[in-house]
This record gives sequence, C-alpha cells and structure tokens, in this order.
Amino acid sequence: MKNQLRLDPLTGRWVVVSPDRAERPSAFLARSAPVQEDPSRPCPFCPGHEEDTPPALETYGPSGNWLVRVVPNIYPAFEGDAPFVVSHIGPVFTEATAGGIHEVLILSPDHLTDWSGLGDQQVALVMAAIRDRVAEHADRSGLRYTQVIVNAGREAGASLEHPHGQLLGLPFVPREVVDEQAGFSRFAGGCLLCATVEAEEEAGHRIVCGDEHALVVCPYWSAQPFEMLLIPKIHDPHLHRASPSDLAAIGRALRDAVAQLHSLIGDIAYNLVFHSAPYRAHEPYHWHIHVMPKMTSRAGFELGTGMSINIVAPEIAAGELRVKVDTGCRC
Repeated sequence: MKNQLRLDPLTGRWVVVSPDRAERPSAFLARSAPVQEDPSRPCPFCPGHEEDTPPALETYGPSGNWLVRVVPNIYPAFEGDAPFVVSHIGPVFTEATAGGIHEVLILSPDHLTDWSGLGDQQVALVMAAIRDRVAEHADRSGLRYTQVIVNAGREAGASLEHPHGQLLGLPFVPREVVDEQAGFSRFAGGCLLCATVEAEEEAGHRIVCGDEHALVVCPYWSAQPFEMLLIPKIHDPHLHRASPSDLAAIGRALRDAVAQLHSLIGDIAYNLVFHSAPYRAHEPYHWHIHVMPKMTSRAGFELGTGMSINIVAPEIAAGELRVKVDTGCRC
C-alpha cells in the first residue's frame, strides 16, 4: 500500500497513513511499564481502604459491598464554583478561572480488572455511573461539558494501577469537541457518524465487532495503530440521555474491543475518550468513544504540524483485531 493522506471529517485534520514506516527498528513502544514505582503501597481504591479517599459521591452495588465508586479527585485540575471569567493581563497574556469538577470513577473492587475484564453486570454499573455523573454535572450552573476518560497504563497517563476513570466537569467546551461539532455541521449527508456506520458496514473490512446497539471500527482516518471508534447505532447527541439497555450494550462492545486488543497486542497502555455533545447543545452531534492504544510516540513532525503518522493501515489493523464468530465474541 502506498502512503496516503486521509481526512478526519470529525476534526478536519489530515492523517498520514504510512505502513512502510512500521519496518523501522523500534517502530512500536514496548509493553506497558508498571504504573506504580512501589506496588507494595496500600491501594486507596481497593475495598478496606475507603478512608484513603474523600467520601464517595456515588456508590453502586449491595449495601456495604460496593461494586463501583465515584470519589472526588484529591489532586483536581478543576475545582470550585468560581464563574468562568477570562482576563487579559497583557498584549499576549490571557487567563481564566479553573472552576469545575474533577472526579475519579473506580471501575471495580478488583485491583487488576481493567475494562476488558468487566462482567456484564459490572459494565452496566460503570456505564450507569458515567451517565448519572454527567447528568449531575449538567445541572450545575457554570458548567458546559463533561470529559470522561480512562487512562490504562503508565504511558497512557495512569498514576495508580487500580483501574479507574476520570470525570471532569468543565466551564468551557474543549477545542477537540468544538472541532468535532464543526465536522458534523460541515457534513451534508445527515449525521456524520450514522453515515459512517452505514458506509463501514457496507465496506466491511474495517469492522472490529458490532451488533444492533453499536459498531466498533478502525476508522478510515485512524491516526494511530489499532485505533478504534465505537459508534452507538441509536442516534443521540448526549451520552447521559441514552437508555440503560443501550448503555449496557455499548459498554459490553467496548469491553470486547479492548479485550481483543489485549489478545492481539498484549498488555498495552491505552486511553478511552468519551465524546458527547455539550450539555445544552443538540444537533448536529452523535456521541461516541475513542479507543487509543499507546503503541507509538509523538515526534517532531507530529508536534510541529498537529498531524499524525499512522504506520498500520486501519484495514490491516481491523483485520487482525476482528472478532470472528468462532472466538466466542460477546459483542
């Protein structure tokens, strides 16, 4: 396959697809390094150590035996009720207050079970917790958007080994989401991601797994090796307005996609990034989840241009990741 430029219609950015560069020595990063330098230290997210975190904002599970917890982050990037006020303090110096919410979502009592190992009930509880917290944030005055993320592995930004996510209620809409909103507005054929589902199902060769609730693909415009995009099949701008059954099914599809990644690549670090419409924005948008393995590093070209070079074509990546019927896929 020759090198190509492919346009990401969500953000309007070009991506370089260059499979030949995969032949370079050390083209891929090593497997994920241990997250904690001293793994013998007590884990604040494990049962029995609840006093090591602030009091829970939400717990899910039988009384006295939590299965999912949401707690305030003790090192918040955003906190407080200060209104979002922008100040210009010089010809090129602009600052603003960083009020908002920063929470930790503990995915399971099990210290070693990441998203790929969650059972059906656990996945449903995690997705319910995400829905409930985003809905709670949306009712807070001064907030406009919640960014939900899961960082798995040191290279992906995790600072504790126990699998967890983060929910950040922001007083502004991040640029990445603004760019995606513009991508939906530019698309003339209805919903951009509904059209993507239809086109990818017709093409077939970039599908990882899917069912009547969700489709997981290595998108045509993948910016990095084995990147995946989970698209709910029910069109809705807002994650927190999705039905419990759809959310549970989407969580299962995400689990199976990450499990397939682990099965193929091994213990690789990855990020899960949930994108939903800003609280008070509606059409055009379609909520979705990005799965981004940490297999390559960003070098000078990427940093200097804002473009990415993907050394594994998404057609090849999907073919290797694809869940076949005889593997017992739970999608």
